[in-house]
Amino acid sequence: MPKPPPAIPEADVERLATAYLEAVYRWALNGDWHDIQVGLPVPGLELLHPRVRGFGLLSAWNPYSEPRAEAANRSADEALEAELAVRGFQRIPAFSSATNRSWREPGWVVFDINAAELDRLCRAFGQLGALWWQRGGAVRLRMQAARPAGFRRDAPVDWLE
Repeated sequence: MPKPPPAIPEADVERLATAYLEAVYRWALNGDWHDIQVGLPVPGLELLHPRVRGFGLLSAWNPYSEPRAEAANRSADEALEAELAVRGFQRIPAFSSATNRSWREPGWVVFDINAAELDRLCRAFGQLGALWWQRGGAVRLRMQAARPAGFRRDAPVDWLE
């Protein structure tokens, strides 16, 4: 049973959502890294996986964006990968990073995952945000939080609380 999320002040939710929208996201293929940009489709990945209907990108590192030791993060990542394997989800390596590379988190692009299952995994692994999109659609940030009052309404964000 996942523990309930900490109470995150609205100002921190706004700051983190902005950082997530500005972050660099990439997926791996044969040692090369390819971009994912929030708000845009990902045709290259979709062409390689023509039967996949829904895609997600998530990590188990640094729950709720609170830094943890590398060993704890690697253990959480192994647990996430095991959970994905048990549930039969195909996946490829991915990562998220700040544009200035001040932080970087390994993660996974998961194939044929629906938004509800991605959200469940986010809650189970303490992730405030993850990416999700349907084939042909734009990538959206899914935030396990309520929209801060001042946050722009036109952002490609799904606020889930």
